[in-house]
Amino acid sequence: MNSHDDSHGHWDPFGRPLFNDPQARALSRVGVVDMGSNSVRMVVFDGAARSPAYFFNEKIMCGLGEGMNQTGHLNPEGRERAMAAMRRFKLLADGMELSDMSVVATAAMRDATDGAEFRAEVEAETGLTIHVVDGAEEARLSAQGVLLGWPGSYGLVCDIGGSSMELAEIGDGRVGRRMTSALGPYKLMDIDGGAKGRADHIKNELSALANYMGTQRDRLFLVGGSWRAIARIDMLRRDYPLHVLHEYRMSAENVRDTITFLQDNDHDKLRKAAGVSSTRMSLVPYAADVLQGVIDCFEPSDIAISSYGIREGLLYEQMPQQLRDRDPLIEACRVAEARDARLPGFGRQLYEFVLPLFGEISPARKRLIHAACLLHDVSWRAHPDYRAETCFDNATRANLGGLKHWERVYLGLSLLHRYKNKREGTRFADMYDLLDKAHQDEAEVLGKAMRFGAMLWTLEATAGHARLSWDGKRLSLALDSDMMALYGEVGRARFKSLAQALGAEDYGVEAA
Repeated sequence: MNSHDDSHGHWDPFGRPLFNDPQARALSRVGVVDMGSNSVRMVVFDGAARSPAYFFNEKIMCGLGEGMNQTGHLNPEGRERAMAAMRRFKLLADGMELSDMSVVATAAMRDATDGAEFRAEVEAETGLTIHVVDGAEEARLSAQGVLLGWPGSYGLVCDIGGSSMELAEIGDGRVGRRMTSALGPYKLMDIDGGAKGRADHIKNELSALANYMGTQRDRLFLVGGSWRAIARIDMLRRDYPLHVLHEYRMSAENVRDTITFLQDNDHDKLRKAAGVSSTRMSLVPYAADVLQGVIDCFEPSDIAISSYGIREGLLYEQMPQQLRDRDPLIEACRVAEARDARLPGFGRQLYEFVLPLFGEISPARKRLIHAACLLHDVSWRAHPDYRAETCFDNATRANLGGLKHWERVYLGLSLLHRYKNKREGTRFADMYDLLDKAHQDEAEVLGKAMRFGAMLWTLEATAGHARLSWDGKRLSLALDSDMMALYGEVGRARFKSLAQALGAEDYGVEAA
C-alpha cells in the first residue's frame, strides 16, 4: 500500500472529497416541507454529502385535496391536520436551530379556491413562507430529485400526487420538457362513467401529454407514494427478497401482472401484507390505472422506483455544481469513513492495494470496489460475532443513491467476506441470487482482499509499501523489508484464503 501526497493527483477518478468544503458544509441541516394533496411531510437533510442523509423525516396524511373536485375547497379536516402539522414542524425547526426551511405547496393548494387563504393563515401562525409552485415547477423539482440519485441519467420522470401527475424528461444532468396533468387519484375518483369513463379520460389526458413530451423510450422513473405502494405490492407478488424501494426495477409485464394481482385479491389483506397504509391503499387502484396507461403510451425500456422526489430536488437546488457532479455513492461512503472508521483515509490506500486483482475493469465496477474499501471498517464497533451481518445489513439497506439492487448485494457480500470466510448459512441467502455466480465470486475475492489488506493496517505517516499482483495463475505480494513483520501468522492464513478464492495455482510473498 502506498500513501500518496494530495499534490500528486492520485484522487482520480473520484476527485478529492468535498464534504469539508465550505459550500458543502453549508448544506448541513437543510430543512424542507412538502405540502402535497395527500400528505404533508417535513424532512431535514444532513446534506453535506452528495447522497442525502435523513436527519429527520415525518409525514402526516392530511388529504388536503380529498373531495376538492366537488367543492372546489380544501378538505376541512385536512386543513386542520395540515395546520397542526405545520405548527409542530415549526417548533421542531426552531428546536433544531435550522437557519432556514423551504416550504412548497403543490396541486391542492394551487387549485383550491381557498388555497391562498389557507396559505396566508399558515404563514401568519408559523412565520414560515410557503411557495405554491405551478405544475411545471413541481415537475422540475421532482426531476431534480431523481438526478440527485441518478446523475447523468436519461429518461422520463413521472411524479404522481393526490391531485396531479407531472412528467419531466431528464438527460445530460438537466431537466428538459415538462408538463402537468389532472391525473391524480383524487381527481379520477369523480370522473363520470365508471371504469370505462375513467379509462377514456386517462387515455385522452395521456394523449395530450404525449403530443407535448414526444417519444420517450428510455427509463421511466416513478416518483410518489402511490407508485411506491404499487412497487411494494409487486415485491409481495414476486416474493422479492430485498425490501428497498429506491432503484427497485419493474418491467411492463411485472406491472401488468401486479395490476391483475390487485384486481384478484382482497385489498385490505394485500395492504397489510405489503405494509401500505389504508389511506394510501384507497388511491392505489386509480394510480394503477394511470400507470398502465403511461406504460402503454410511452413504452419505456424499463421502470425504476425513485424514493427521491420534490424534497430531494429542493436539496439538489441548493448544491454547488461541483457537488452535483460527484458520484453520490462514493461521497456518502467517504462521509461514513470519515465519521466512523478507526483510521479515516485508509480506505483509499486499501482500494489502490486491491485493484490489481481485478485487471481491466469498467468504471462501474471500480466504483463498487472503491465504495467497499471506504466502508470496510465503518462497522468495527459491532460485536465481532455480528460484524459480518452488520456490514451486509448496512450495505444492502442503507439510504444510498446511485446503487442498483444487485450492486447493494455485491457491496454487502464483499463486506461480509471482509469479516467472514464463508457466506453459506447466513440469513441473507435468499438475496444472493440477485447476483450471478461470477459476481458472487468476485465479491468474495474483494472481501478477502480487504480482510488481508487490513492486516497491513498502519498509520499513513508510517505506512511502507505493499503491492499485490495477479496474473491469473500466481498471486504475489511484495512487501518492503521494514514491513515484513506485519506479515504474521494471521496474515499468512488470510493471504492463503485470498489465493484460494482466486483459484490461484501458486502464491507467495517476497521482500521488495
